[in-house]
Amino acid sequence: MEDSGYESVLCVKPEVHVYRIPPRATNRGYRAAEWQLDQPSWSGRLRITAKGQVAYIKLEDRTSGELFAQAPVDQFPGIAVESVTDSSRYFVIRIEDGNGRRAFIGIGFGDRGDAFDFNVALQDHFKWVKQQCEFAKQAQNPDQGPKLDLGFKEGQTIKLNIANMKKKEGAAGTSRARPASTGGLSLLPPPPGGKTSTLIPPPGEQLSFGGSLTQPAVVPGSDQLPARLNQARAGSSSDLSTELPHLGQRKEDEAL
Repeated sequence: MEDSGYESVLCVKPEVHVYRIPPRATNRGYRAAEWQLDQPSWSGRLRITAKGQVAYIKLEDRTSGELFAQAPVDQFPGIAVESVTDSSRYFVIRIEDGNGRRAFIGIGFGDRGDAFDFNVALQDHFKWVKQQCEFAKQAQNPDQGPKLDLGFKEGQTIKLNIANMKKKEGAAGTSRARPASTGGLSLLPPPPGGKTSTLIPPPGEQLSFGGSLTQPAVVPGSDQLPARLNQARAGSSSDLSTELPHLGQRKEDEAL
């Protein structure tokens, strides 16, 4: 992956202390207790920047921003940045002057949170570098990535229970079937929560079982029944006509 042309800032801490460290005699690691922690060699601002894959730890003056020293870091964890064995607030970094000369110095933070942010900033940057390298490899060789195999393996079978499927389809078909009407007049089912309306036949007619209207049957010897009904109707109308004058007479008497 090619280096980017711009420089990004990963972390800024306003106060850091620089210490001279004795040479390491064994491989057991550095110890901050062996440094003169009450007499730092330099104090200023720390800034971590990144340009491409390389991160830079820069020690700068708090006021002017003048560069005191910088440590390029191309791998973390690595030899460029090491933690001490007896504290989480102190580190050993390898600085370079640009002419090929290198030296190891100790740095420390007064706040444990600043040391944590310093450590996490470097971890996140190199995690991103690793992801970018993997993406670049996949783009160059797309066929080398893992493929999803959906085929059957040798001897692998699959079982389908068709009998249960037919039973379910038959049950669904019977539930959708509607019973046929038995009468000559098909009536719609009542709405939910409603009452079934009853068909009232007119006087002198009957309602059959199928819903059709039929005339009453004439029984021999009952020819006088319609005549009596007509006479009763005529009599009721004549009584009404004879009663109306009497009602009018009553109203006139009451007025007087």
